[in-house]
Amino acid sequence: METSSRTSEQPVTPPRRGRMRWWPLGAGGLALLVALVVVVGRSSLLPGLGGLFGEDTRDRSGPALLKSIQDMHRYEGAVGNFQVVVDLEKDAAFLPDAIRGTRTLYVGAGAVSGYVELGGLGEKSVTVNDDRTEASIRLPHATLGPAALDPDHSYAVSKQRGLLDRLGDFFSDNPAGEQAVQRLAVQHITEAARDSGLAARAEQNTTAMLEGLLRSLGFRKVSISYG
Repeated sequence: METSSRTSEQPVTPPRRGRMRWWPLGAGGLALLVALVVVVGRSSLLPGLGGLFGEDTRDRSGPALLKSIQDMHRYEGAVGNFQVVVDLEKDAAFLPDAIRGTRTLYVGAGAVSGYVELGGLGEKSVTVNDDRTEASIRLPHATLGPAALDPDHSYAVSKQRGLLDRLGDFFSDNPAGEQAVQRLAVQHITEAARDSGLAARAEQNTTAMLEGLLRSLGFRKVSISYG
């Protein structure tokens, strides 16, 4: 008599696949996106990167508006062109220069004009004899105008910055601004113009201009004085 043995079979359950957590991928993707935005925004740090992302510059400025017109009653007798090398260094009190500190070498080129004011002349400033052969004019001394930097010929030769300053420039809207060295350049050019004899040259040229003008009108003797 055959005895058949039954084997009870248990259903085999396939192993569960572990759920893939999405937040590490999301965080990594977000970090990559932020890094990409920062790099694109600072594409000037890597040469050629701006062209890779198709950067284009367009001037969308509006038209310039005339604010006012001022009549100039002056004669510009001379213009002096100056150049100065500004060496500006800023150090931190208790930190080495490699950590905090800047040094900028800047070449500033600018011009200063010397002019004589003619708008305030009154009746007592001009004297003419009866037969209109002699004229005497008394003018104020020449004045120096403000120094004007020439952006086409002014430039930074070198910039040395500490680590903290570089990080600050990276997140700044105006990295490595040159306002401080530009102000110093204007100051030094103004001081140099005062000692250059530019005002005296402006008075000499103004005298020559007025003498030539009055002699062409028939005056044989012309006297120009300043005071």
